Amino acid sequence: MDFPKPEIGELNRPYWDALREGHLVVQRCDQGHAWLPARRHCPACLSDQTRWERASGEGRLLSWVVYHQAYHPAFESRLPYNVALVELDEGPRLLTNVADAHDRLRAEARVRLKVEWEGDLALARFRLAESDPPRSESS
Repeated sequence: MDFPKPEIGELNRPYWDALREGHLVVQRCDQGHAWLPARRHCPACLSDQTRWERASGEGRLLSWVVYHQAYHPAFESRLPYNVALVELDEGPRLLTNVADAHDRLRAEARVRLKVEWEGDLALARFRLAESDPPRSESS
């Protein structure tokens, strides 16, 4: 069974294109507010002066749930799997998955972007930062 796929259009294409290139972007307005998902106007100040900017790909785990029952047939082979709420360092929050053992997940844990592919679609998933090797100064 195929996984459900997002609708990709003119408004959100920069987000999906960035993931294909291995990084994450967020929208930001001329007043400095940042958000996801894509919108034509800033949700905080309603400015239509928006731009896409590269995000650090780092944040913190706010909450998660581990599913032991699949509510869509495509997810049966993944049981158990988590759905997590990650707050990026830039401010926006994403519903995503953390690709670490469920018993290692902790509130406020630092996480780092891990782009994963589902067929031809790149998805923003995360890993616990402590799972990654230390970054060198040149990285």
